[in-house]
Amino acid sequence: MEEGEGFRARLRAFIKGDSDPKLEAELPFASMMITLMAASGVTPYESFKRMRRVDVLEKFRAEGDEIVRLVEVLGYDPLTAMEKRAEETISRPYAEFLEGYISSVKSGASVINYLMSKLRSIFDEHAAKARNAVERLETLVETYMVMLIVIFCFYILSSVTAPATSILGASGLPDTSALVYPLVLFVIPIFTFFFMYLANTCRPSTLRGMREPYLAFVVPGGVFAAFFAGVVLLPQLSFVTDIVDTPLLLTVGLVATCVPPAVVYSRIARKNFSAERAMPSLIRDVTEARRTGLSPEKSIVHAADRRGYGPFTEDLRRIINQIEWGVSLRKIFSDLKELIKSWPVVIDFFILVETIEVGGGDANTLGVLAEYSEKTQTVEKTTTDMLKPYIILPFVWTVLMAFTVTFTIQTLAQIPSIALGSVVAADILGRFVNTDVKIIEAGIVFHSWLSGFFIGKVSEGNFASGFKYAAFLAITAFITLILSGGLVVSFFRGML
Repeated sequence: MEEGEGFRARLRAFIKGDSDPKLEAELPFASMMITLMAASGVTPYESFKRMRRVDVLEKFRAEGDEIVRLVEVLGYDPLTAMEKRAEETISRPYAEFLEGYISSVKSGASVINYLMSKLRSIFDEHAAKARNAVERLETLVETYMVMLIVIFCFYILSSVTAPATSILGASGLPDTSALVYPLVLFVIPIFTFFFMYLANTCRPSTLRGMREPYLAFVVPGGVFAAFFAGVVLLPQLSFVTDIVDTPLLLTVGLVATCVPPAVVYSRIARKNFSAERAMPSLIRDVTEARRTGLSPEKSIVHAADRRGYGPFTEDLRRIINQIEWGVSLRKIFSDLKELIKSWPVVIDFFILVETIEVGGGDANTLGVLAEYSEKTQTVEKTTTDMLKPYIILPFVWTVLMAFTVTFTIQTLAQIPSIALGSVVAADILGRFVNTDVKIIEAGIVFHSWLSGFFIGKVSEGNFASGFKYAAFLAITAFITLILSGGLVVSFFRGML
């Protein structure tokens, strides 16, 4: 009865489309560890017990705790405990992994052959999910751009109809001017945050626990936010906008606050991405060194000693020194985990240590680890390369937005002298333009800055990479506003 209820619960979750994305993201690495441990003579249950101390696999650490609790506290045998977890989990791939293992044991089939075959299938599915995620991100970016075009078409309509309504009276076009400020200052940022949330669900970062860039932003960002709010809200500080235009003040402040976190992130990303590129080659070199008969520790020293690892070389030199001083591989892993933020690198090194400690670092087992480490790198590299062209799009829509706003405002400013010839009309249009222009331009700069974090998440997988894009987009928006304003004014002067 209990088993039937568990199956029905999982069936309902599957029909609803529920899943556990974080567990499924960890599944390829956990299944690789279980498979390599099995090849070294360790049962999957013992592998789950060992996972209880793997804090980089949070979900499978919890799974290990639960399975051990079922066995050692409630008295279930390991197969029954795994069967219960397969029934209760909402992750279909994880349930299939456990059910297949249970079936192999009960039927007397080769468990290792099953695990190897299932590992290959899980990584193939992982690669397919990565491709699907890229397609969703591409659709997301394109939808975001269309949304901006629609919003700014509405802005143009509002800008044109508002003064026309004032001139024509109640019988004229509907007055939508009251919507302009909320549209530019609130609606667009809210949409941007929403799309940032969607991008976060589609594009997980390989860098975990990275707080330094955000901490570097807190102080300058908070100081500038307080200063800018004071300038806008306090009459005592209004003289600042008489000296420096609001868009220029906002641009300078936003760019200045982005410089420290961008520098910090660049340093972290350079070393960690270098480690991601180097890790498959390192494991492959360790494997080939083991085939020649070198000990596991000497194989690591031999592999880490060669050139070509970039900024990661400094950490590898430290590993070499620790091995030569007799430091245990477990302690070396703990130290590396504090220095490297890249999740795949930390997982691969942990599995390397486990394989050496449990199975003696068999060359064939290490070869499997090297193969799937290379597959992981290929998937991530393919994803990044496919998304790189989308870095150009935010600069395109920033230029279009800034030019659209400038063209609309400057056109309205020139209408009285060209067509209307009415003092009343000129006064109405002049008041409308002078009231809106600085606030709207500042809103454009802020939105361009904010969209940098969206594209940073899309292109590199984390919001911290958006600091550099945000700074460049804010500068691009401000320069476009200045240049397009001069261009439009020159155009109308040529018509007079």
